Amino acid sequence: MWSMVKSVLAALLGVQSSQKWQDDFSSGRPIAYIVIGVVITFLLVLALIVLATVVAR
Repeated sequence: MWSMVKSVLAALLGVQSSQKWQDDFSSGRPIAYIVIGVVITFLLVLALIVLATVVAR
């Protein structure tokens, strides 16, 4: 699970190698990566909203 999260974070930041990308999708289920990606994206957006709210006060 932790390796999937690290892989999604690396892909989100654009620093993942093509070899790692190929390894990830040959060994894991794509739906797991999609779910983790959606959750991480949601948490990122939520953190940005909270940060903007705090700064605006």
